Amino acid sequence: MASITFDRITKRYPDGTQAVTELDLDIRDGEFLVLVGPSGCGKTTALRMAAGLEEISEGRLFIGDRVVNDVHPSQRDIAMVFQNYALYPHMSVAQNMAFPLVCAGVAKDEAKGRVEKAAESLGLTEYLHRKPKALSGGQRQRVAMGRAIVRNPQAFLMDEPLSNLDAKLRGQMRAEIRNLQRQYETTTLYVTHDQVEAMTMGDRIAVLRKGLLQQLGTPDELYESPANLFVAEFIGSPPMNILSASITRTAAGHELVLGSQRLALPAHALDAYPSLAGADGARVALGLRPESLYDAATADPAWPRLAADVELVENLPPEKLLHLRVDAQPVVTDATVEIAQDIDAAAAEDLRSLGRGSVVHARLTGATAVREGTRAEFAVPPSALHFFDLSTGQAIAPVRPLLAGAGSPAAGTRTA
Repeated sequence: MASITFDRITKRYPDGTQAVTELDLDIRDGEFLVLVGPSGCGKTTALRMAAGLEEISEGRLFIGDRVVNDVHPSQRDIAMVFQNYALYPHMSVAQNMAFPLVCAGVAKDEAKGRVEKAAESLGLTEYLHRKPKALSGGQRQRVAMGRAIVRNPQAFLMDEPLSNLDAKLRGQMRAEIRNLQRQYETTTLYVTHDQVEAMTMGDRIAVLRKGLLQQLGTPDELYESPANLFVAEFIGSPPMNILSASITRTAAGHELVLGSQRLALPAHALDAYPSLAGADGARVALGLRPESLYDAATADPAWPRLAADVELVENLPPEKLLHLRVDAQPVVTDATVEIAQDIDAAAAEDLRSLGRGSVVHARLTGATAVREGTRAEFAVPPSALHFFDLSTGQAIAPVRPLLAGAGSPAAGTRTA
């Protein structure tokens, strides 16, 4: 096994388009690292450079201790798993899985043994004689995985391998791929635009936007301490609520001003933010996770209260997802529109012209008494507040890391 290192790698096409810009990324030996971002962010280009399918314009690519910029793909000792399976329709499952071994000149008996072992681990033993057309989508993807596994490569490169499967199969295959990677302990670089896949599969996640690395960290680090507004809105489902706010000083401490509402913050709530602790009238982008809004009737009475009109309640047992309208200005950035564009072009145009209409999402337990069509109060724990600079979009990080260890919000980031 081996690590994969991107050392200030840039990809520039002849027409001047720069798909990846000075990417620094170290995928550790045996690690499962996910590259995630919206369509066109450069993640597949980065994967293809690692595979040798795209030339590198600048920088160095290491597999282990070896620089492989000019090494042919067949000599890099990596195995790829593609989105479209890339199986030979005229070959049986066994023949498809054995094909790379045949090309490599592996002895027939050894190749047969490797195929049978991989087939057993993938639940494909009874299908070895079948052709791909007789298999389901999930079974075909297992065959593609088996073809990669039999090679015993230094690394797996996976390019959106689950995007052609339905939701149920995607969930099942996520678990299977992750378990197989742990079993074989093979270094894996996995590309997806689906943040749910990224959060559930990756040891660490690298978030890309327009070819630039936005943040690198564990799923918890990205969720708890997003480096900027793009990561805050990309990671999490529903995404983080972002509202324009100002911070004012009072005799008792500070207040958050959201539209006509003033939320009193407990004493010392801003002590960890030197740039905000002495502020009076400072404007910020305020981030609130849907999971950080609580039914005021059952929450800590010391927490600030936010009043909102309950426009819609989606019942998702054991939870309820509430769509709220609050008296506050939304923050609609280019990143906000870019994320929406990746999902729905019409929705992106609505965002650009109308903003998000000050709609806030809250995820509550199913026992809540809050009902659709009412006005209700929601409690916000001060520790759950996220602050971002309105001009740069960068997180205003506390002086103490929110998470212990090396995963502070600034770690592994590059300003876009």
